[in-house]
Amino acid sequence: MTRLTETREPDMMPAKIIYALYALGYFSAIPSLIGVVYAYIARGGSEVADSHLTFQIRTFWISLAIGLLAMITMVVGIGFLIWVFLAVWGVIRVISGFLLANESRPITGTRYWGMMAY
Repeated sequence: MTRLTETREPDMMPAKIIYALYALGYFSAIPSLIGVVYAYIARGGSEVADSHLTFQIRTFWISLAIGLLAMITMVVGIGFLIWVFLAVWGVIRVISGFLLANESRPITGTRYWGMMAY
């Protein structure tokens, strides 16, 4: 007797929801806060999903640090450039991560100053 081995795809819905919350975070900070809490809670499902959740948690904390740096340096005038960098950096991370999650592929690293997931 041969058994058919069932290949089960990982549940990527939490990661997709968090990417959507991060995208909404460009209009209000509350969705981003909800997203990072959800990312911490949703960990442990599968290795593929966990790679996205870890990426999302890092995205939140790095964005917070860069945002604080931008606020501090706005007095000097360079903060505005840092805000622009942060916006582009975040959008590329969210889009590239979502595209990988949509294909149920793990995040194995980043390139271009940590902007794009692959």
